[in-house]
Amino acid sequence: MLSGALPAFVLHSWPYKETSALVDFLTPQGRLRAVLRGARGKAGGLARPFAPLELELRGRGELKNVARLEASGLAVWLQGQTLYSGLYLNELLLRLLPAEDAHPGLFEHYALTLQALAANPPLEPLLRAFEWRLLDELGYGFALDIDIAGRPITAEGLYRLQPDAGLEPVGQLQPGLFQGADLLAMAEADWSSPGALAAAKRLMRQALAPHLGGRPLVSRELFMTLKEPARD
Repeated sequence: MLSGALPAFVLHSWPYKETSALVDFLTPQGRLRAVLRGARGKAGGLARPFAPLELELRGRGELKNVARLEASGLAVWLQGQTLYSGLYLNELLLRLLPAEDAHPGLFEHYALTLQALAANPPLEPLLRAFEWRLLDELGYGFALDIDIAGRPITAEGLYRLQPDAGLEPVGQLQPGLFQGADLLAMAEADWSSPGALAAAKRLMRQALAPHLGGRPLVSRELFMTLKEPARD
C-alpha cells in the first residue's frame, strides 16, 4: 500500500469500464499505473498531460487506485511541434521506463524539459538531452569521449555504435558511422559544431532502437507528418 502525496505528471490515459480511466503517471517513484474513478468528472479534467499534479495512491500490486488527485501548478502549454515533442517524451517513458522503478532525477529532468519546451526553443538539443538522460538512467548509457577499449575519441576518427557496449573505432568508411569530431561536440553539448545535431539524432535512434523492440513510435510518425509540407 502507498501513502503520502507524490508529485506527478500524466503520461497517458484511456477509458476503463463505464466511468473510470486507466492512467499512467510519472512520479519520482517511477511510472505508476492506477485506476481513476469518476474520470468523466472533475478528476478526469485534471488527468491531462503536461500538468503538474499531486497524487495519492492506494492498493497493492502494479495496478493501484487514485485516492487523491489535485493540481499543484499551472499546466505547461504546448502546441504544434512542441506538443508533439512532449508526446514523444511521454511515449518514450511509457515504452522504456519499467513500472515502479524509481528515478527522481529523471522526473526532475522531465519537468524542466517541459518548462523549456513551453518557451518554444530549438527542439533538437532538448530532445537529444532527454533521450540521453533516459538511456543513462536505465543503464544503457555510454561514453561519448572514450571508445569501448578505453581510448580517447579522436576528432579525425570514425566510429560505430555497439548499443550494448559503446563506440567502436572503424578503420574505413562505412554506412552509419560517426565522425569523432561530432561525438566530441556531443560530449560537450556543443551544438554550434556543424553536423553535431544531425549526428546526435542518428546516434540516439541507433541507441534507442534495441530497447523499443522494433515497434515504431506513434509520436515520431505524427511529428514527421506535421513537418511535411501541405499538399494540394
